[in-house]
Amino acid sequence: MLFPQLAVLLSLVLGTLLYLLTHTVHLDRLQPMCPVESRPPPAGVLVQFPFRPLQYKRGLLHKLRRSNATRGRLIQQLPHAIIIGVRKGGTRALLEMLNLHPAVVKASQEVHFFDSDHNYGRGMAWYRHRMPFSLPGQITIEKSPAYFVTEKVPERIFRMNSSVKLLVIVREPTTRAISDYTQVLEGKEHKNKTYHSFETLAIDSSTREVNTKYKAVRTSIYAKHLEHWLEFFPVQQFHVVDGDRLITDPLPELRLAERFLNLPPGISQDNLYFNSTRGFYCLRFSRRFSKCLAGSKGRTHPNVDPAVLDKLRHFYHPFNQKFYQITGRKFDWP
Repeated sequence: MLFPQLAVLLSLVLGTLLYLLTHTVHLDRLQPMCPVESRPPPAGVLVQFPFRPLQYKRGLLHKLRRSNATRGRLIQQLPHAIIIGVRKGGTRALLEMLNLHPAVVKASQEVHFFDSDHNYGRGMAWYRHRMPFSLPGQITIEKSPAYFVTEKVPERIFRMNSSVKLLVIVREPTTRAISDYTQVLEGKEHKNKTYHSFETLAIDSSTREVNTKYKAVRTSIYAKHLEHWLEFFPVQQFHVVDGDRLITDPLPELRLAERFLNLPPGISQDNLYFNSTRGFYCLRFSRRFSKCLAGSKGRTHPNVDPAVLDKLRHFYHPFNQKFYQITGRKFDWP
């Protein structure tokens, strides 16, 4: 009778030792390169991340999510910062570049929560579940360019979080309007549909003045849209990114964005390289892995009547001056 009891006891001891051994090795392997405490930091306290090769970040959250040992650490957070616009200003490029930072995690798809009555009606829990998994102390960012021009959005975001950080990336207004038109034109052509010329849409045929009913024109009136946002948020909660400069010299713009987000510098010139074939900067996560934006980015614009270009630039000029005054940032726009 003694031998069976000893055999059971021995098997229990061996099983316990094996369990501890395998789980210790597993936890050691999954030690994150950006360790943080398991509780969120106190308000106003900056979390310091010891930066190591960025390629680890790509697999880190996936591994942690699959590990029972880290349950309770990995969470889906409502966004701490939102890129609210503008359409064709460079929102995707800005999001992907900020995601190079180890302390930033991004929602991969445009959620369209605050501008869609259908999605907004699904509730905040639905919105949170659209966010990526992250560690406490990391910053979650989403982008939906329609937010900037949709009247109901500022109040809805304010109700969620009155202290959320808001990023707006802008380009020269006339160029942005033409880029907006070009994207729609390409979609029509892919469906073998005809489309009006830019000149026909941008200029009212009866008055020969700028057609502000045309959405591509209206979106570029940045000051008008921003004034509505300022009814809910102070100007200090906005950061304006130069979308034209982000194309030609991205690192200085990313440094400014890091500072606005209260992040230590985590993106270097080594993470960015100019692709002469594509004509813009691509992202480098490691020596072996790099990523460029989708081929649909950087479309060739159609030729536009110079008289129409002059009319649009003249139209936007006073709005641009007001935008400079509100934001405290001036651009070399006509």
